Amino acid sequence: MTIRVLLADDQHLVRAGIRLILSAEPDIEITAEATDGIEVVAAAKRLRPDVTLMDIRMPKLDGITATRRLLEHEPPPTRVVVLTTFDIDSYVYDALRAGASGFLLKNAPPEQLVHAIRVVAAGDALLDPVVTRRVIEEFAHTPARTKTPQAVATLTNREREVLLLVAQGGSNAEIASRLYISEATVKTHVARMLTKLGVRDRVHIVIYAYQHGLTQPT
Repeated sequence: MTIRVLLADDQHLVRAGIRLILSAEPDIEITAEATDGIEVVAAAKRLRPDVTLMDIRMPKLDGITATRRLLEHEPPPTRVVVLTTFDIDSYVYDALRAGASGFLLKNAPPEQLVHAIRVVAAGDALLDPVVTRRVIEEFAHTPARTKTPQAVATLTNREREVLLLVAQGGSNAEIASRLYISEATVKTHVARMLTKLGVRDRVHIVIYAYQHGLTQPT
């Protein structure tokens, strides 16, 4: 299956570089490009690409606001990977709160960008390793909401175990080893949790767990 990508960045050289990287991948196609936030919102709604690569600092409408406008719809017209040259915590948190499924610095290796697109297109989430731990720490220290959602009661005991390990930043392989189950079984549990909790991907499982007091900082 070809992954359809919308590329949003106001810098021509950046778009050209990303286009060059992705053109070498047989399963990825850039369907359109946008140079500002207004353009990317309109293009994403019209074309419904699998993944939108979203710059943060764009004219007319910034990437965070554009992400929020796109992902407030149900179902959303696209999944978003935010790209930026700025390793600033507030951008990461704002992007995730807006619903982004990926966050990469523009100095990431080309293979990491390609991997992120494939991961997000498949329904999962990916953060630059540089910021993953800080994201978890930020949401871990955000005051929890006092009322536990009814959806939590629908989780099985095993799903709760997996949720806690996901919230601690564990990969599927690490969780499988910890619980003595297969990676495929972990993926199944995560998929069921996404449906039951009504969240988009495993990064938002982390946010959900800390926001509702289901786990505590270690």
